[in-house]
Amino acid sequence: MHHADTVVIGAGHAGLAVSRLLTEAGHDHVVLDRGRVAERWRSERWDSLHLLTPNWMTRLPGFSYRGPDPDGHLSARRLVRHLEAYAASFRAPVLSSTGVRQLAGGSDGYRVDTEGGSWRTPSVVIATGPGELPHLPGPMWRPDQGLRVVPASAYRNPDLLPPGGVLVVGASSSGVQIADELARAGREVVLAVGRHTRVPRSYRGMDIYWWLERTGRLARTIDEVADAVAARREPSLQLVGRGDGDDLLQDLDLGTLQARGVRLTGRLAGIDGTAVQLQDDLRHSIGDAERRLERLLDSVDRHIDEHGLTAEVWPAQRPRPVHIPAAPTSMGLRAEGIGTVLFATGYRPHHPWLQVPVTAADGSIVQYRGVTPAPGLYVVGQRFQHRRDSSFLDGARHDAAAVVGHLRRTRPAGTRIGPRS
Repeated sequence: MHHADTVVIGAGHAGLAVSRLLTEAGHDHVVLDRGRVAERWRSERWDSLHLLTPNWMTRLPGFSYRGPDPDGHLSARRLVRHLEAYAASFRAPVLSSTGVRQLAGGSDGYRVDTEGGSWRTPSVVIATGPGELPHLPGPMWRPDQGLRVVPASAYRNPDLLPPGGVLVVGASSSGVQIADELARAGREVVLAVGRHTRVPRSYRGMDIYWWLERTGRLARTIDEVADAVAARREPSLQLVGRGDGDDLLQDLDLGTLQARGVRLTGRLAGIDGTAVQLQDDLRHSIGDAERRLERLLDSVDRHIDEHGLTAEVWPAQRPRPVHIPAAPTSMGLRAEGIGTVLFATGYRPHHPWLQVPVTAADGSIVQYRGVTPAPGLYVVGQRFQHRRDSSFLDGARHDAAAVVGHLRRTRPAGTRIGPRS
C-alpha cells in the first residue's frame, strides 16, 4: 500500500495546475494517469487540430506561453510538448500508465486502486476532464453493418476513413472543423446541424477571445447565470485555430462550409440501416445562433463605447447571415454515396471507477467551486465548474487555486496518514 497526502487523478492541464500549486506549498502528493502527460491530446485528437484559444491565453500557474507568436494557436502536438515542459519545470510527481480502477471512501480517507498498486490518502482531486465518454446514439439506432460509425475522438485524417462521402453529426467546433477538412480533401460532406454558437474569429481588429476576456464573459461565474444546467451545456464556439504559416485566420461557420460544397441538414433524428431521419429544424438552429451572435457583438460595441475605445479599434463589420437551404427530412446514405457517419456530438461524464456517492443523475460530479459533498474529495476542470472558462487551458488555474486553498485549509501538509512506500 502506498501513501500520499493527496492523490491527483489525471495529468492533463488541470491536474498539472493542481500539482504545481501543491508543489509550491510543499504538499506531498502524486499524480496518476492512465497514459502519459496530456494523453487525450496525444491519442484522442485529429492530426491537424489546433487550439481555439490564442497562445497568449496559454496560462498555467507559474508557466505561460513565451514564444514568438502570441496570436497563433498551438497544435495538439505542440501543446503536448508544452505540457511536458510544464510538468518537467517543477518535477511533477506523475506516475504514467497508472489507470485508476476504483476510488472508494473509508473511515480514514480514500483508497485508490490502480493498475500499479493501491494508494491510501486523505484527499483526492479528480482532474480527468469535463467529459470522458463520446456521446453516441443509443441502442434504438440501427445502422447498416456496412456503414462506418466513428466518434470524433477516433478521427485522425480523411485518408483513414473509408472511401465515399461522410455525414458529420454536430456543428460545434469539432464538427465544423472536421467537415471543413473533409471537404478540402475532396470528400462529399453532409453536416447535420444542431444547436451551435456562431462567432467571428476576430471582431473590430481583435481576436474574439480578447473581447470575451475584456468584457468579463469568461470570468462570469455559475452563480451569475439564470440556468446553471443550460450554461454547462452550452455548445463550443464555431471556430478554427490555424498554425504556422497561416497569415490570415478565416472565419469557419456554416456559410464557409456551404461555399466549400458542404450540404446542411437539420438535426439527426435516427438511423435505420442506411436510411436517415432528419429533423426539420435547420432554420430554427441557424436563426437562434444568428440572434445570439448579434447580442454578443452588440455587447462588444457597447463596451467599446462605454470605455472610450472607439478610436483604438476597427470599424464594426459583422459576419453575413448564413443562407438557409431547403433541407431534407430523410436521406438514403447509400444512394448519396455516404459510407461514414462521424459523430461530433460532444462527451458525457463517465466515472465507472468512482465508488463515492457524489455523482448526479447525468453522471457529472456534484460540486461547488470544486468541493464535493464528500470531505477531502475535489474536482477540477469541469465545464463551467465555477467560471465560464473553467474547462479551458487558461481557466483551470482559477479553480485549481480555489481547490488547493480549500484542501490546505482543511488538511495542512505534513499530516500524512502513513509512510510513503
